[in-house]
This record gives sequence, C-alpha cells and structure tokens, in this order.
Amino acid sequence: MLLQTTFEVADTSIHDLKKFDCGKPSLNEYLSRFAVKNNALGLSRTWVLPCQSNEEKAPIAAYYTLASSSVSRASLPKQVKSLPGYPIPIVLLARLAVSVDHQHKQLGIKSLVHALRTAHSINQQGLPAIGVVIDVLDDDAMKFYQHVGIFTPFSDDPMRLFVHMSIIEQL
Repeated sequence: MLLQTTFEVADTSIHDLKKFDCGKPSLNEYLSRFAVKNNALGLSRTWVLPCQSNEEKAPIAAYYTLASSSVSRASLPKQVKSLPGYPIPIVLLARLAVSVDHQHKQLGIKSLVHALRTAHSINQQGLPAIGVVIDVLDDDAMKFYQHVGIFTPFSDDPMRLFVHMSIIEQL
C-alpha cells in the first residue's frame, strides 16, 4: 500500500484511527480513543502518516504524539546543567508507532525524524524547549532508539531518553 507524502494532524473524519495496529495494544488504543480528544483539549498533538486509499477513511501507516512539558534542572543530563533553577521546558515525544504492515521498512526512522523536526520547528516558532524527552515503552523500543544513536539517558530511569535541540537542529 502506498503512503501519502506527509504527516497530517489526526482527524477522525478522514483517517481510520480505529483499525491501526502496531502490535502494542496501548499504542493502538491511544490512537483510536484518545489522540483526537487530546488534540481538541490542547493536551497534545498527534500526527499520522496515512496510506493512499480509495476507502472513505485512509488507513494509518504510522503516528506520533508530541506534548509540551517541563522538567527540573537537576533531572537533565550533565551537559545541560548550566540552566536556571526553575522548571525547564521540553517537548515530550509521548508516542511513536508504525503499523505491523509497514514495520521493518525504515518508517520508524522516518516518523522519528519527522517528530523531532516538528519539535524543533515548534521551538523555532516561539514555544521554547531545551530538547525532547522520550519515555520508552519497552525493550524493543529501546533498541530502536539506541540504534538511532542521538539519545542520552535522561535520568536514573533507564527507560527515559533525552536529545538536545542543538542535535535535532542538525537533522
């Protein structure tokens, strides 16, 4: 199935969010039940990569969700500690998933790069953030992010990763 050329903000009127299956029930459920609601509430924003289709609603090949957040200076990696003592703004890459039909085709990397570039663009447009934090879902996801090679451990939690905006700017 051919993919459309760009990610779009999730919209139930044109995207078939309910049939998405990445093999991880929590990620499937988020897209089908909460993504559009959270978009409307201004809590996060979910982008989808639709497949080209003759169906009324386009199937989804991949998606990611970004949210704004903040962290304490003390929790940041050592290389960014020269910051004020108040909470530091970050972008949270809350979710990233590729449908089982499109896995192992470099779509995970394409989705991650698009998510990081979107975070950087939002930062450049005036919503400042020091970097992007990822709460990694499981060991499979950790292998993926470690393979990318730009992330550092965020804190004592081994399932939490960080990448500075200066690194993202180079993508």
